[in-house]
Amino acid sequence: MNVVSLTATLALATAFSAFGQTPVASPPTPLSQLLAEAGANNPQISAADHGAQAARQMAPQVTTLPDPKFTYQQLSVGSPKPFAGYTNSDFAYIGVGASQELPYPRKLRARGEVAERDADTKLAEVEVTKTSIADSIKADYLQLAYLQQTLGILRQNETVLDQLIQDATAHYQVGQGMQQDVLQAQVNRTKIVKEITMHHQLMGQTQAHLKGLLSRDQGSPDIVTEDMMETPLTRTSDELLAVVRQANPQIQVDASSIRKQDAQLVSAKREGKPDFEVGYIYQNTDRKYRDYYMFTFDVRFPRRARVNAEIAEATEKRSESRQTLNAHLQQQLAEVKEGYVKATSDAELLKEYREGLIPQSDAAYRATLNAYASNREQFIHVLSYFTDILSLRLEYAQTLMDHEAALAHLESLTGATLR
Repeated sequence: MNVVSLTATLALATAFSAFGQTPVASPPTPLSQLLAEAGANNPQISAADHGAQAARQMAPQVTTLPDPKFTYQQLSVGSPKPFAGYTNSDFAYIGVGASQELPYPRKLRARGEVAERDADTKLAEVEVTKTSIADSIKADYLQLAYLQQTLGILRQNETVLDQLIQDATAHYQVGQGMQQDVLQAQVNRTKIVKEITMHHQLMGQTQAHLKGLLSRDQGSPDIVTEDMMETPLTRTSDELLAVVRQANPQIQVDASSIRKQDAQLVSAKREGKPDFEVGYIYQNTDRKYRDYYMFTFDVRFPRRARVNAEIAEATEKRSESRQTLNAHLQQQLAEVKEGYVKATSDAELLKEYREGLIPQSDAAYRATLNAYASNREQFIHVLSYFTDILSLRLEYAQTLMDHEAALAHLESLTGATLR
């Protein structure tokens, strides 16, 4: 029985020392490679980029003079028939001319400034889309890494538990144990099998979502992640909060929107100025009569009520944009602070797991297993310590994933490189 117990102990030590070393059929893919692939292939990013490029084409449209007009006139005299009186009346004529609308000076420039600022906002929105996609890819990648590593723990501990079941069965057969010990161990093994099944389900769902973000075929080989490693957080809370205003993608969108509304207000005020139209017409009255030459100059005066409403609308939208920026800034700052607290707290927990809980639980398990081999301890205690250390290892992996996920989200919020 000592040999059997020693085998179980060594198997457990092997399982725990191989934490996260799940055998895989293909080499792991670095996260940076997947992020680059998404940047090139993700349809949401591509759509946002095309939208920004389309918005950039608005400025040339609104800064160009209105289309010129060509005029053809034909005046009949004495009859509604075409050309009536053309050869016998100096009033009948055929006229051709052209006219051009001329907006008030700097009106077109003001409209172009609005279009340029709108294009800048669209470009900033592309970065929001890229950051959102990258955030989702990081979350899926870390989830996969967690599932792949903990799947290895569960499989290896399933093997250890099989050995413990054989040990308990041997004790029971020689009258040194109880049948309920064997049954309880079998229940625990079934729970591990259930967890393995759930892991496969979650891995399949995460793989599908990640492939969708990468625009990969769903039938393509599954993605294998690199092993998770704890990344120390070297930035302080104040340092992270300080870069939010300059680097947060959503804040950049809001700031660009304010600049657009400033330009819109200037343009709305300029729209109150009159517009002009000049035209010139040549009228031919047949060769026996003198021709006519006509120059026209028109002035269009905008309705003051409409212009005032446009100015009021632009003013309110500018105020709305400023308040939106302030609201988003407070939200982003709060998320950064929450993420910092989460990351630092998880770092402390990881240290407690590594230096306290897991070694202590492992030592207690080994001592209990040795005592059980010498018939000085009950099997239920061995099983309890086995379950405790397995739970601690899984909790450690979960905390490690939460820590890395918090850092990844802080990267999205601040634009800083933390991992």
